[in-house]
Amino acid sequence: MLWQQLQNQTVILGWDFYGPVILFVVLVALAIPVWAAIGAAAILMLVISGALPLSLVGESLFHGIDHFALTAVPLFILTGDVLVRTGLSRKFLDVAEALTCWAKGGFGSATVLVCGMFAAISGSDAAGAAAVGRMTIDRLVESGYPRPYACALVAAGACTGILIPPSIAYIIIGLVLGISASTLFLAAVIPGIAILVSILVTNIVMNRLNLWEGGGIMTTSEWAANLWKALKSGWYAFIVPGIIFYGIFSGRLTPTEAGAVAVVVTIAMGFGLKTLSLSDFPAMLVSSAKVNGVILPIIAFSLPLAQALAILGVPQGFVGAVTSLTEDPTLLILLMVAILIAAGCVMETTPNIVILAPILKPLADNIGMNEIQFCIMMITALGVGFITPPLGLNLFVVSGITGESILKIAYRAIPFVFFMLAVTLLIALYPPISTTLLPEIYQ
Repeated sequence: MLWQQLQNQTVILGWDFYGPVILFVVLVALAIPVWAAIGAAAILMLVISGALPLSLVGESLFHGIDHFALTAVPLFILTGDVLVRTGLSRKFLDVAEALTCWAKGGFGSATVLVCGMFAAISGSDAAGAAAVGRMTIDRLVESGYPRPYACALVAAGACTGILIPPSIAYIIIGLVLGISASTLFLAAVIPGIAILVSILVTNIVMNRLNLWEGGGIMTTSEWAANLWKALKSGWYAFIVPGIIFYGIFSGRLTPTEAGAVAVVVTIAMGFGLKTLSLSDFPAMLVSSAKVNGVILPIIAFSLPLAQALAILGVPQGFVGAVTSLTEDPTLLILLMVAILIAAGCVMETTPNIVILAPILKPLADNIGMNEIQFCIMMITALGVGFITPPLGLNLFVVSGITGESILKIAYRAIPFVFFMLAVTLLIALYPPISTTLLPEIYQ
């Protein structure tokens, strides 16, 4: 029905749109890398529509990634990799466990907290799922949790990798829509913490209902002693997130500069602790380059694709088609959330951002939604897709390191999906969650 409405608008779509879309779907179904599928579809759309001469495609691709802000992406990825190799990530776990050891389900709560701590450095969900999963899943099982649930807990907690700043996803959507990454980072603090708390509460509820993990009874002084011991042993690990947050939010450092400083400080700590050597560098750089090599080609092709879609009038046609069905802002927001959730189930965050953000933002503008709130809503909704089949990237990551069935993990992740959806809807319908920390000009 929506496509019929779209065709009835002033924008008439032909094979210059449908052909590339069909090509994209076929290539993705054949397991062709997403960046290659987007690139092929973009070039075909440009050729058929004549939106951009082929002689300028190369220049357009280079221009798509010729941005200083994008330098932050490999820097944050590398910081997360160094953090794991130096063992500093275990210091986060020790402190998180000391914070929660007094309560029932303490180690489960500690797992969620350390996911959030790791997210505040790496900006990557998959890296967080792999790093935290290796440290915690076996211990969660020993504590009484079923293994599929332990995997689901880590997968859900790692979703905060793109939700808690600094986040690679916010850098990308800021680039695509022309919004400052620093502003998005500031706006994402409360929503990111809200998602983290929702996962934490879900685990507490599930633990109480199933009596999986008990908790040692300790006095306040014993708890304080444990926490002091953990902080005394690993306080220096918090220097890295401290630099990132203070540098960015104080305005003294751009996200790229904060990432560069974080890499240098983390490497220096590794050498100082003698947990890092020069022989580790090739593997670290190759690992980070592989992740970065997946992201940047998608961004490179996003600009010519966005140009072609704009020339064909797809965003404007989509807005007209949807608003002809209903003009109720609440229903339109719910429709956008539904589209993003569905897209997150079948495709990774980066291609979803570069394809959907330019199409959905005009609709958000049409109903008067704050552009910052739109970005936060979009990334949060897409984040739910990391624990929903059939793609569910985090499900595949934890399944890969444990050998557990993806379907079993996905089933155990259902409660986390519902709680995260509730927070997503709250973010979408209540603007102050995204704008409270921003200067008045953005509110």
